[in-house]
Amino acid sequence: MFAVAPLANESGTTVFQPDTVTDALVQAVSEVEGLTCLPLNRTLAVMRGMGLRELRSPREVSALADALGVDGLIVGAITAYDPYDPPTLGLTLALHAGPISGSGSLNIDELRGSVTDPDAPEAHRYLESPIATASKVYSARNHAVQIDIRNYAEGRSDPSAPRGWQTYMASMPLYTEFVTHATVGRLLDEERLRLARARRPESSR
Repeated sequence: MFAVAPLANESGTTVFQPDTVTDALVQAVSEVEGLTCLPLNRTLAVMRGMGLRELRSPREVSALADALGVDGLIVGAITAYDPYDPPTLGLTLALHAGPISGSGSLNIDELRGSVTDPDAPEAHRYLESPIATASKVYSARNHAVQIDIRNYAEGRSDPSAPRGWQTYMASMPLYTEFVTHATVGRLLDEERLRLARARRPESSR
C-alpha cells in the first residue's frame, strides 16, 4: 500500500490547485500493476488529525507513514506549471519506505513491501532519506517529450479525433495525467535499479 502526501507548490505560480496534480499522481500510482494507493482525502484527513498542513521534516514524514500504515510514502513538489499550449509541468518526487516494509526496502516487482536488500538499514533510517527520487520538467515543446506523449496516448485516445494524440498537449488535465504517469515510472525504475545494484555479488562491484 502506498500513499502520496500533498505536493508542495514551488512553481512560482498560483493559477492552479496543487491538489489536482496530487490527485493525478495518486491515480498514476494506482494504475501500476499490483500497487494500491490511498486516496488523497484519506491522507489529508490523517494529516489534519496530526495537526500537519505540510511535511517539513523527516520526523513528520516518518510519523505520517506510520500513522497511515503504508509500505511507501511519496512526497514531492510541483516545480513548474504552465497550462498554455504547449504546456509545461515539472515534478520532483521522493519515495520513502514505510515502517511496514521492515527493512526500509521495497520490492517493486513483488510489490508486497517484502525484504529484498539484506544490507538495507532499518526502516526509520530510510524514512530519514528517500530510497528513490525522480525529478524532471516536462515541456511539450521538447520533441522527445512529444514522442513520449504519443506513445502514452496509444490506446488511450481516439486516433480519428481531430487532434489525435496531441489532445494530451491541448488539455492540461490530460497533460498532467501523462506527466504524473511518466514521473511515477521514473521513480519506480530508480528503486528497481537500486535493488538490482544491492543484489550484485560483492565480487562484481
